[in-house]
Amino acid sequence: MQKRTDVVIIGAGPYGLSAAAHLGAIGGLDVKVFGEPMEFWRNNMPAGMLLRSPWEASHIADPGNKLSLESYLAVRKKPISRPIPLETFVEYGQWFQKQAAPELDRRKISRVESEANGFRLTVQDGEVVTARRVVVATGIAPFARRPAEFAGLPDSLVSHACDHSKLAKFNGKRVAVVGAGQSALESAAILHESGAKVEIIVREPHIRWLKWRSKLFRLGVIGRILYSPRDVGPAGISQLVARPDLFCKLPRGFQDKVGRRAIKPAGSAWLMDRLKDVPVRMGRHAKSGTPTPAGGGLRLTLDDGSDMTVDHVLFGTGYQIDIAKYPFLDAKLLEQISRFGGYPRLGPGLESSVPGLHFLGAPAAWSFGPVARFVSGTYYCVQALTDRIAKAQ
Repeated sequence: MQKRTDVVIIGAGPYGLSAAAHLGAIGGLDVKVFGEPMEFWRNNMPAGMLLRSPWEASHIADPGNKLSLESYLAVRKKPISRPIPLETFVEYGQWFQKQAAPELDRRKISRVESEANGFRLTVQDGEVVTARRVVVATGIAPFARRPAEFAGLPDSLVSHACDHSKLAKFNGKRVAVVGAGQSALESAAILHESGAKVEIIVREPHIRWLKWRSKLFRLGVIGRILYSPRDVGPAGISQLVARPDLFCKLPRGFQDKVGRRAIKPAGSAWLMDRLKDVPVRMGRHAKSGTPTPAGGGLRLTLDDGSDMTVDHVLFGTGYQIDIAKYPFLDAKLLEQISRFGGYPRLGPGLESSVPGLHFLGAPAAWSFGPVARFVSGTYYCVQALTDRIAKAQ
């Protein structure tokens, strides 16, 4: 049996839910959403984490801003601390889902194939759905960057920051955290506070701390001129990347340079005190790892030839987008998608070279800038998607 629909949204994180809210407001459009609500945030981020993004950059966009954090706060009827705790943001997303996509289907899509006048989607239980358009909003879990030198080592010795929802299990263990971004630094803080013996390894000669934004915002209008509420990138650059329609018209080389600067690894200033007792090896990177002869540990060799023995290495080394790693994209469909590296080349409405196939979130960053990597990017990306689909109706 095949079910037909106008639009299928794959994924129920902030981008998928925002798309459901916007597209659901278009009259006469049948929209189906597949996925577990806030799955990546629940299962691939550590308990106790706090959002780096400030309040104004943490809303999931919806038509009319009726489902903002303020609206959730009014319904919740108890304060939300700042920085926003991960658990609270997940609850907000789940509340958003009940308003915007109450008929969400929690099953996974196992395959997407192109066919005449649309797409054929196979659900995990074998049911087939056909759709005129498909919106891929499944997040970044498949794209975790793991150094090739450590491939083949068991998960008990080496993992990525996104592999854990609970870091308390490392209590009493020696853990080396590799990376200088928010994910690595906050994971190190949580590990330290959970009783692990932590050491941070940073490739750069120093850690960048995000201290200036809050100071400049105290200056009122000056802070608002320098920083966009989308809160992506440093002063000045923040305003540029918050305008994807302008950003994507700039010379490609300039886009790439500014894009890299906007997401350069950095940590929130409020992590500094939490990490003051955690040793850091600056200007070093992990070169290789060898299981210890006695078993249960790892001999970690750094680029300067020094060694350290740990129980586990946690890589907070970010994500490398490659849509070929989406397991549901059929090989023939993938071949039809024009790509640069692993990114799809997207046009208006975040539509790929395959008509009717759209990508939201981080895969859209090459075409529309780094704001697409963050929750605050839902305000632009999903509205652009909606405008495109509405005009095609």
